[in-house]
Parts: sequence; C-alpha cells; structure tokens
Amino acid sequence: MVSTLIKRIVITGIILLLPFTACNRGGSSSTAEISDTPQDMEKTRLMNEIGRDFEDSEAHYKLGQLYQNDGLWSKALHEYNVAVSFNPAHRSSQAATIYVLQAMGDTEKAEMTADTYISQTSGSAEQSLRLALAFQKEKLDDLALRSYEQALRLSPNSAKVNRQIGYYYLSKGDKVRAREYLYRSFQLNRKQADVAGELGRLGVDISGARLESAKNIDKIVTEADKEIANQH
Repeated sequence: MVSTLIKRIVITGIILLLPFTACNRGGSSSTAEISDTPQDMEKTRLMNEIGRDFEDSEAHYKLGQLYQNDGLWSKALHEYNVAVSFNPAHRSSQAATIYVLQAMGDTEKAEMTADTYISQTSGSAEQSLRLALAFQKEKLDDLALRSYEQALRLSPNSAKVNRQIGYYYLSKGDKVRAREYLYRSFQLNRKQADVAGELGRLGVDISGARLESAKNIDKIVTEADKEIANQH
C-alpha cells in the first residue's frame, strides 16, 4: 500500500510538472515575440543592409539614430563615425555626433568637433545650410544659428537661405524675425507660394502696394544679424 501511494505521488508529480514545463517553453516563445518591436525589426533590417554594403553611410546613420533613441551613446557614436568615414559630407551624422558627445558629457570634444564641421562648410552656402538644418533637427540651436549665419554671409541674396532662416525663427516662435527673413526671401523670389502664404498669416501685405524696397529689407536683415551676433 505504501508502494502504491509513492507511485501515485510520483505520477502526480510528473503530471503536475509537465504543464509547468510546457508553460515555461510557451513563456519563452512569447517573450521572444514581444521583444520583436518595430524598432528591433528596423535595427535588424539596417544591420542586414550594412552586411550587404558596409559603406552605406545612410544605413549607419539610421542605425545610429535608433541607438541614440535608446540612449546607447557609444553604439550611436560608432555608427555616426563610420557614416562620416565613408561620406565626409554626411551632415546629419555630423550633427548627431555633436548631440551624442554632449549627451555623454564630453562638451570640450563636442565644441571642437562642431567647430571643425562648421569650418569644413565655410566655403559653401549650400553646405552650410545643410549643416544648419542637421543641427536644427538635433535641436542644437546655437550651432544651427552659427551655420545659418555663415550661409547668409556666403550668399546674402539667396532666397533659399533667407527662406530657411525665416522658417527657423518661425519654429522658435519669433514671428518678428521670421517675417523679416521670409519677406526678404519673397523679395528675391516671388514664385514661392508657401512663403507668400506664411507672410499672409504673419500679417504682411504682399500685394505690391505695401512692399518695402529691397534696400529697406536689407537694412532690417542687417540689424537682425547684429542682434543675433550680440547674443553670442
């Protein structure tokens, strides 16, 4: 009778153990599925792209952005460095590099590297503008302004440069300066429906009767530049 009791206990133990084991296996499978988030899947996709073409700077940059979003600074910085090594003019990676260096607390290196990148674009308004937009995307406002100012010095009569600076100020809620630069851009190129619409929303009459002369607009922009310079 004792033997029979022991057998029943053993059998019962096995019966109870089997569902527990199956449950564990099912749990592991579920956990694996949960970990496959859209971001994880995108990382895998980008790693595969890089595996096929290691010199794909854009793929390295996008992977770096995912690491940056996760706060994995060292991994992000590595991807940005690789991106720039294959494409020295990859402005998005350059700006993101500065962001990560600042996030890591290495402000001195961040400043030196930013100076280098801005200097590299000092001969081209177009490249200065691209770097400014990249800095703006990373919310590095001081650096964005420096690059915008550099672009404006190189090409003061560029409707594109004035337009982008106007939109920059608009994004910061500075409607006065936004109006000045957008107005200047419209004077230089009146075939800009988006700028015309924005000026209308800012209360500027662009019908022609109230348009100020280009000379007056130049004066306004110059004064705005001086105000910006005094802030640094």
